Amino acid sequence: MKISKKAQSVPASMTLEISAKVKQLKSEGKSIIGFTAGEPNFNTPDYIIESAKQALDNGMTKYTPVAGIPELKKAIVEKFKRDNGLEYEESQIIVSDGAKSSLFHAIYCLVDEGDEVIIPAPFWFTYEEQVKICGGKPVIVQTKAENGYKITPSELENAITDKTVTILINSPSNPTGALYSKEELLALSKVVEKHNLTVISDEIYEKLVYDGVEHVSIASLSPYMKENTIVVNGVSKTYAMTGWRVGYLAAPKALAGAISRVQGHTTSNACSFAQYASVTALQGGEDVIENMRQDFDERRKYMCSLLDEMGVKYIKPQGAFYLFIDISQFIGKAFEGKVIDGSMAFASILTENGVALIPGLPFHADNFVRVSYAVSIDDIKEGFKRIKAFIDKLN
Repeated sequence: MKISKKAQSVPASMTLEISAKVKQLKSEGKSIIGFTAGEPNFNTPDYIIESAKQALDNGMTKYTPVAGIPELKKAIVEKFKRDNGLEYEESQIIVSDGAKSSLFHAIYCLVDEGDEVIIPAPFWFTYEEQVKICGGKPVIVQTKAENGYKITPSELENAITDKTVTILINSPSNPTGALYSKEELLALSKVVEKHNLTVISDEIYEKLVYDGVEHVSIASLSPYMKENTIVVNGVSKTYAMTGWRVGYLAAPKALAGAISRVQGHTTSNACSFAQYASVTALQGGEDVIENMRQDFDERRKYMCSLLDEMGVKYIKPQGAFYLFIDISQFIGKAFEGKVIDGSMAFASILTENGVALIPGLPFHADNFVRVSYAVSIDDIKEGFKRIKAFIDKLN
């Protein structure tokens, strides 16, 4: 059977692949601590689950409008106004089966064959693959430690060509946890407006920020940015609803209409009863969100303290629930005869020794590995004990 060249060129999702391997090893009775998950380890709050049950009891199991049920679109409009100072009409909101789907449809409707999309690195590797699938050309800009691993106006300016159509910004960032300040976003927005570009702003981790910092949406900074930004978000990370598959975006009317039309031929509507549960999620539960955020913050600080004790460098995250660990000091060393020549080897050998994490290579940062602190304190304690034992044996 023939497989298209397009499909053959798409690699597997590294996080999903490694997470599946961890589950398999555990099912085989092997002791392994997994720091791979890109999802909260909390269960979905009870009030949201009860809302879904009620929707099921009420027969809300049929197709819905492609762009989402009116109740959810209204709740999303209210959320944007309340949290981000952004005013949208319901026609500008598109509900999808996950923020990943929202991103894909946004890119598809913006990018023609050969168009360039600027992506600051390190970045969530799905961005690059989605741009390629849509026929675009990813233009990777390597950010620097001295700038907090965030793209600067001059770096953006230098990456722009006559084929550039959009820049993809993720704040807070997966994998670094970096958060763009209002001042940094204002400086970037001036370059964007100067070149008449659009922005895709992935804000899925907006509620998970620490140390008193504030999340700011670039779309809120000026009328131009409001009309030229696609804001992507969802309920998965904030409300521990990853498996419910509900994401959403806000876009200018014409683009929102195009996205709705394309989605109608791909995934159609998001899960019906999950949409009703998402209305309930967005309309309340601030205390639940804050409790989860505080738990993540506690684990973040604990993980950082353990790395400090080990003398291992890392990027201190201001948001999300990941630590990006610098392994450059270990490259070239060996473990029981196996040489570590990069993040893939580091992660593979460590998995054999009871700890799974995500190599930095697919994030375009081969000197790093990503660990998630969306795990229990006990797992962090045991996992980092094993990591220390592993590092101590390197020679």
